[in-house]
Amino acid sequence: MARLVFGMNQSLDGYVDHMAFGPSPTLFRHFIREAEGLSGSVYGRVMYEIMRYWDDEHPEWGDGERAFAAAWRKQPKWVVSRTLKSAGPNATVVEGDLEAAMRKLKAERDGEIEIAGPNLAKSLTELGLIDEYRIYLHPVVLGRGTPYFAGPRPPLRLTAHDRIAEDVLRLTYVPA
Repeated sequence: MARLVFGMNQSLDGYVDHMAFGPSPTLFRHFIREAEGLSGSVYGRVMYEIMRYWDDEHPEWGDGERAFAAAWRKQPKWVVSRTLKSAGPNATVVEGDLEAAMRKLKAERDGEIEIAGPNLAKSLTELGLIDEYRIYLHPVVLGRGTPYFAGPRPPLRLTAHDRIAEDVLRLTYVPA
């Protein structure tokens, strides 16, 4: 049975914003290894449209960007959307009953499936379907933006903490 894991970079004040701070080379290598080990990813429409950047080749990319793009392209992706009718390569649009679709996905797969996007994570948290939360804590204060927890924070239990990069801690939680 697969595990649904929600992990994102977060500021000290609880916000996620891919434009406000990006990963250091060390953290990016960590994310490449993570992407290579995933059984797939589930995206909300907005996050999927941001990540579609990795579908195209960019001449300015270095080895790291090419490695991440290769890992991202090969994994199956499911896109939860009420408006999209089709998705890009190796991606399927999830329509209808979100809970039933995610329970089926968990039952049919093994390994880790990434949940991408705070709004999607909120819906799956409310359904009790997220198995693990990973907060990559950066020493920045944004003061605004999209919160990591788009709704009330669920009861959580800390299970691990790791220094992933020079100034980034990964905090791993499971539902309490």
